[in-house]
Amino acid sequence: MRLPRPAALAVCAAPVLALLLTAVLAPLPFVLAQPGLTADVLGSRDGKSVISITGAPTRPTSGQLRMTTIVATGPSESVGLPTLVDNWFRSDRAVMPRELVYPTGGSDKEIERHNLEEMAKSQSTATQAALGYLHEDPAKVKVALNLADVGGPSAGLLFSLGIVDKLRGDGSGGDLTGGRSVAGTGTIDADGEVGAVGGVSLKTQAAKRDGASVFLVPKAECGDAQAELPEGMRLIPVTSLTDAVSSLRALNRGGPVPSC
Repeated sequence: MRLPRPAALAVCAAPVLALLLTAVLAPLPFVLAQPGLTADVLGSRDGKSVISITGAPTRPTSGQLRMTTIVATGPSESVGLPTLVDNWFRSDRAVMPRELVYPTGGSDKEIERHNLEEMAKSQSTATQAALGYLHEDPAKVKVALNLADVGGPSAGLLFSLGIVDKLRGDGSGGDLTGGRSVAGTGTIDADGEVGAVGGVSLKTQAAKRDGASVFLVPKAECGDAQAELPEGMRLIPVTSLTDAVSSLRALNRGGPVPSC
């Protein structure tokens, strides 16, 4: 039996509309991220120094070294197409694949525990990198880091720089920061090599919001950092702790400084 044209069109359109409705309502494998907190590793948290050192003389510091974070929707939160579209075009939001933010899977509690474990490992590695750079004996010089409730490994570089600044400064009696508010991100290994982290365009916004004027970024992520770079923020690419220290020294002395 042949259907009238309007009825035939309606019958054909029904599956398409059903698919579109499913796409709109179904949760998608993405998370929404935005700029998170920053913390000065040279300062205090809850009345306690973020970096405490024993076994070697430390020096007073000025300026700030701010580690940066992003805040993302949880792994079990549903994010639908309308929400993704609404946030896609916002410069202060990012739509990221869930597996990039939560590569280990698991429940919210398991992922939170994993992130805190990663932060603890990062702090230990950052200490190794800094003491190795300074040729200090880790058996004699002990470092305690009081920021274990912030998950993830991306503050490693900033922790290492904070230890260097407290123990040696710029090597000439001055501060590594030059009195500035310097922010940044990057993992670090025991040899002082800096790794990429993701979310850098959001982290530069968090840094600007909290008063930083210089941002240290893993060199491989220069392009991402430039995407939504706040006005007046200076990007310095780094591949190692040595790179970062040398660039900050050059900045303080008015010498040539690498840029993205």
